[in-house]
Formats: sequence, structure tokens, C-alpha cells
Amino acid sequence: MNFETLFHASFSLLDDAVTDWATLVRNLGELKKDAETDLHQAAIKANWAGMNQQVSKEFIGTTAGEFADAHTQASTIHRILVDTLGELKGYHRQLTTAVENGRRKSLSVFPSGDAFMVTSSVPPQTAASSGPDRTADVTALRDEIQGILDKATESDNSAGTVLKALADQSKLGFSDARYKDRDSAAAALEKADELARLAKKDPADLTVKEFDLLTTGLKNYSADPLFAERFATDLGPKKTLDFWTGITDPRNCDIDANRREQLDDLQRGLSLTLASASQSDSVAMSSWKRDMIGLGEARAGGSSFGPMGFQVMSNLMRVGDYDDRFLKDYGTRLMEAERQLTGDGAHPNRAWQFGGAGGVGQYLNRIGEDSGADPVTGYLRGLSNSPDAAADFFNQTYVSKDDPNNPFERDSDDENSYKGRVSLSNFQYLFEERDWPRETSPDGEGLHTGQNYLAMALEAATTGHPAGEMPTIETPAHNDQQARLFNAIVSSVADTPERLTEHEYMSDSMGQMAAEYFPDINRAMSDVSRDSDSWAGIEKLYPLTGTDAALNHLDVTKFIFAVGQNDDGYAALEVGQEAYMEKLMYHHLDPGLSADQRFSGDAETTVKYFSERSGEVSGVLGLARQEAIGSPGSDEDKAFDYSVSQYKNAISGGVGTAVGVGTSFVATPWVGALASGVAGTGTSLVLEAVFKDAEGHHLEEAYQKMGDSWQAALSMNNEYVSTAARGAADHYHLHNAEDIDTWSREGARQGFINARAVLGGQAPGSQNNPG
Repeated sequence: MNFETLFHASFSLLDDAVTDWATLVRNLGELKKDAETDLHQAAIKANWAGMNQQVSKEFIGTTAGEFADAHTQASTIHRILVDTLGELKGYHRQLTTAVENGRRKSLSVFPSGDAFMVTSSVPPQTAASSGPDRTADVTALRDEIQGILDKATESDNSAGTVLKALADQSKLGFSDARYKDRDSAAAALEKADELARLAKKDPADLTVKEFDLLTTGLKNYSADPLFAERFATDLGPKKTLDFWTGITDPRNCDIDANRREQLDDLQRGLSLTLASASQSDSVAMSSWKRDMIGLGEARAGGSSFGPMGFQVMSNLMRVGDYDDRFLKDYGTRLMEAERQLTGDGAHPNRAWQFGGAGGVGQYLNRIGEDSGADPVTGYLRGLSNSPDAAADFFNQTYVSKDDPNNPFERDSDDENSYKGRVSLSNFQYLFEERDWPRETSPDGEGLHTGQNYLAMALEAATTGHPAGEMPTIETPAHNDQQARLFNAIVSSVADTPERLTEHEYMSDSMGQMAAEYFPDINRAMSDVSRDSDSWAGIEKLYPLTGTDAALNHLDVTKFIFAVGQNDDGYAALEVGQEAYMEKLMYHHLDPGLSADQRFSGDAETTVKYFSERSGEVSGVLGLARQEAIGSPGSDEDKAFDYSVSQYKNAISGGVGTAVGVGTSFVATPWVGALASGVAGTGTSLVLEAVFKDAEGHHLEEAYQKMGDSWQAALSMNNEYVSTAARGAADHYHLHNAEDIDTWSREGARQGFINARAVLGGQAPGSQNNPG
């Protein structure tokens, strides 16, 4: 900023701008409140159905979020303008005061182009005879004014840099970057430049102190959007790959000897920072993402034997929420490389080999036990945090049946059972065909990290929320991609159950995703053709928003049987089906339910029908548990009860959403209660009994008392169904509560018995069981 600009500055326009932004912030605050309270919450509670519910509800939620982001960005800009205006006014006062003080000393200040000059107005003869040399006074005033101008320039430039960085964060819509003042935003950018300079060094030259500065800085600033974007673009994609390759090189003696145990903290900080940066729409970050993908098959670290870019970058995806578009493009190129390196999957051992550090084993991954050599593993972990990108990835084609190099042949459906090439999706290749690299832990046990992350990524892809989390009332209903993928998973496991039973570590994710598809599962178990006139009744019996997964009854039964043989999978399904059954009871016994939503005008028919389906699920789970435990009362048996009791901690009271009921069921009073932050109607009755029984090992005790595990499980399930029926009848003050109790028990008992027949490929009811 030059002398004349600051000296003659008029702040009226900037004052007006600050006032206007203050008004805008206030108005946006009101709009934000209205959008959330009047639009968003109302949309959650609205009884919409079909495409209107699936699209409109999500759109309104997104729009409400945009108002919130607009308010955040406007507030940040307003604070920056207030800070800058205050500082510039202060520097203007300092400048005019300095010039006036100089005038009193007979010193004059004149603009000179973009600079200025200070002169003495006292004639040299007079100055010489009247006192000390005036040169010192001239120099002091010049330095004072220059100091004021330097600080004003820094203030102005800092504001411009921060405001531009904020504007660049999002091409469309608004950024959610929030800063309390201009200095905190500017400090984030300065810290990013400082840490990027350290990361650009040859990792072998990085001192322990510098390592600590990087680790701490990335940990503290990883969630800061301006910091993350500046750090990533300053460092650049190639330097990012070279840095992580070098810092994990065991020949880097200083770091390996003194900070080996802290490399996991650095990996998390770097991963979270890059994930935050990927959300930016700045031109520089867009280039970064494109160039990083382009480096996927190039060797990193400056060695022709070093790891490929995909191997390095995938290990920096294990934590954080990466931009969906980046993940999709990255995954497409990664699978192209997988096909090229393995001959379309025919030669898996050719892929992802690298010489390491001079022949020394190099662990690119420091979070967990696997080495990080397989880039698919880290990438799948990243997908598990990004549901939309995961659904898109798994539904993509891995190899086409028309590809002449396609090595995958399967029996066709024609009468000659001709074996021919088939197209495979990424899901089919990874779940059914891929020969995963073999790795062992330091203890010598086999590791299955990649397949475990595959299950987690599938959980995210099918449910619409990150793996390991529970759905909320905000989670959208299942869309076409999610439903189609879940159908493929169920069919695949049903076709070859060993894909799951021999890889039990995948069952917790499989159980959770299934628990969120109980409307679809129950529809399939009705055995009613979707083309028949009766299908409309099934849609009323099992109301569902979003897309129906269109499952097959026998496939569903085999899938539940496979998942239920694992204690974690069993827990998710057992809790899920009991919660869903209870919700159906409250829904269908509601006297206020409109006629067009009723399955039947006869309550007995309705209660018996869905109680039978619920009983069948419990029966299949009982058989699965029997298959797994060997004998009642064993340690394995107790593990099932323990998993059920622990599941209570995961759902934390939000049972309606824990099983996806709140997101897939049509809106009812209890969905409205969930939206208001109140536990759904009846969630405390059946599930508290389930959890209490699990904690007290009631099933084990019933085994010992009855001497028949099958009969004991049947009796306990009937008690749960009865509890739900009684609770709903009492809630609505129904006069025929005892009849409803009887109908529910009869239906549940028959369904439980049917489970054996259906699992054996027979018709329901073809087997019976006394008692």
C-alpha cells in the first residue's frame, strides 16, 4: 500500500460494506434458522412416499445445509472485513499523526510515485546554525512512515489472501470454513507454508525436531480447510508421494530409530489433511487431484524399484472423508491398473510388487499390521467413509464379457449350461474372484485386512452412511445403486455361503447392512410375486421408501443363515428383526392408520402374517447359532449373548434408526418422535428384554431346563413377539389385547418352524415340530 493511498484514504465505502455484510449475516442467520426448523425438520416428519420422499426430502436437507454454510461463510467474511477495516483506520490515523508531528518539526512528506520522500523545510544555513544535523530527524520520520505502510500493506494483503482462499474453496454453493478473525485464517495459511517447506525436504535430512513439528502441526490443523488446501497444493502430488515413501524407509536411520512408533500419528495427520484438502474446489486443488491420479502407476521416491503412486496414496486414504469425485476417478484408474498388472485378474501375484528400501521390507502403512503394499486395501478403507463413492465404485464394471483377455468363465443360464465369459462388476471381482495378497502379522497369523475393509466399504455402499456408524433420521432411503448392490451381495453369499462363513470377519458389516434392509427382506419372504395383484398388499404390509432391493426368498434365508453363524452378525440381525417386528406391530395396530395403508381389514390376518415372517427370521438365526456353537453353554454360545448385549451400546437408544427403520419406513408418529430427538414408541419393551436376556444368558438357561435348544429358542422368540403385541395393544388401548397376543404367538411359532423347511429348500409348512 503506497503513501498517498493510505494518507488520503476514505473508508466510507468499506464502512458501508461492513454494514451490509452485518445485515447479510443477520438475515442469513434468520434464513438458516427457518430452513432448519420450518423446512428441514418438517420434511423429516412429513409422510411422503416414493420418489417424492426419496428426492425431495434429501434435497431439502441439502438446501438447509447450504443456508447454514452461507451463514458461516458470510460471518467469516464479515469478521475479516471488520478486522481489516479497524486495522487500516488505525494505520491511517498513525500516518496522519506522523505527518503532522513531522510538520511541527519543519519536516514535509511528499508522494513520489508509489513511494514517498521526507524533506526538511528549514534552510540548510539556518539548520546548521540552530542545532543538530536534521538528517537524523528526516531518517526517523521516513522509517516511522515506512513501518506504518508496511503493516498496512501486510494487513491489506493478508485480508485479500484469506478472502480469495475462502472464495476458492467452493465453485458452487458456499464453504463451511469458519474463522473467528482474519489473523486466525492468515495463521492457518502461514502454518501450511511452513509445514509444506519441511515436507519438501529430503526425508533422509528431516530431523527428529522437524518430524515432531510436522506431526503436531498436521494433527492440530488437519480439519482446517484453508490450511489443508494450501499445504496440499504447496507440497504438490509428487512431493507428497516422495515424502511418505521416504519417511517410511527403514534406512532413514534417525527417524526409524527415534520416531518409528509415531509414524502412525503422522500418517493419520497427513491423511486427514489431504482428505480435507480434497473437498476444496480451488483450481490448484483440482489440478492436484488430477495429477495425483496420473502418478498412480509411476514409481515414487526417486527409485525405479520403489512403490507405485497408487500404493503410497492408498495408504493415505485410511482415515478422513475424501471428495467423492476424486475417490471415484481414483478407483477407476486403480482398477484399470489392477487389470493390466494381473492380466485381468488371471495372474494376481504379478501385481503390486516393489523392491522396498534396497531389498529391506518397507511398511507403507503404519496404522494396523498390514504392510500397505496392496493399494486396494487402503482405498477400500477410504471408501468405507464415503458411501456415495463406494456405491458407485462397486457397481462399476471390472471386466466386460466381450474383453478377449477376460479369464472369468461361469455357467450360463441356458439349458446346455454352457460355460462362457461373463462380465464382472468391481464387487464381484473383489468379493468372489480376487486372489488377495497373503500377509501375516508379527505373530505369524494370517491377516485379512483387505477383505475386512471390503466388507466395511460394502456396508457404507449399501446403507448410505459410513461403516461403523449407525443410520440417523437424516440418512436417505436406499437408492437404486445401493439396493442393486445389496441384492448382489445376498445372491452371491446364497450361491456360495463359504464366501462369508470362511471369512467371518466380514460378518459384522454384513449383519449391519442386512439389519437396515428388513423391509426388503420381509417382502422377499412373503413369496408373493411382484407382478401379481397381491403385491400391492405386501407393499402395504411392509411399507418402504426408496428402492426395494427385490430379493429372493431362498437367497435371503441362506444369507441370514451364513451371517448368523458369526456372533457379531447374529447380534445385528437378532436385534434388527426384533426391533422391526415391534415397529410393524405399532404401525399396523394404530387405529388411526388410513384405509389405503392397511394390509387387511382383519387385524388377525395382518398380525399373523408379519409375525410369521419375523418368526422365520428368528428360526433361521437359531439354526445358524446352532450350527456355529456346537453345544449350548459353550464359550462360543456365550460369545453370541455377549455380542447381543454389546450391540446395545452401539445403538445408544436410537433403535428406530439403528436398524434403518426410520429411514426406510413411511413416516409415522414414532418416526416424528425420532426426528424430534425422542426415542421411538415401544423401543424400550422388546429390545430391553432381548438385551436383558442376553446379559443374563437366558437362552443358555432355557437350553438346560428344556433339554432342546430349538424349542428353547422358539419359546423365547414367542415371548418377544408377545411383548411387542401387548405393548402396542396397551399403547392404543385396544380391547382385544389377548387376541392380538395369541395371533402374534401363533404366527411367530409357525414362522420359526418354517425356517427349517425353507432353509432346506422346501415349501413353508412342509415340516412341523411338536410343542
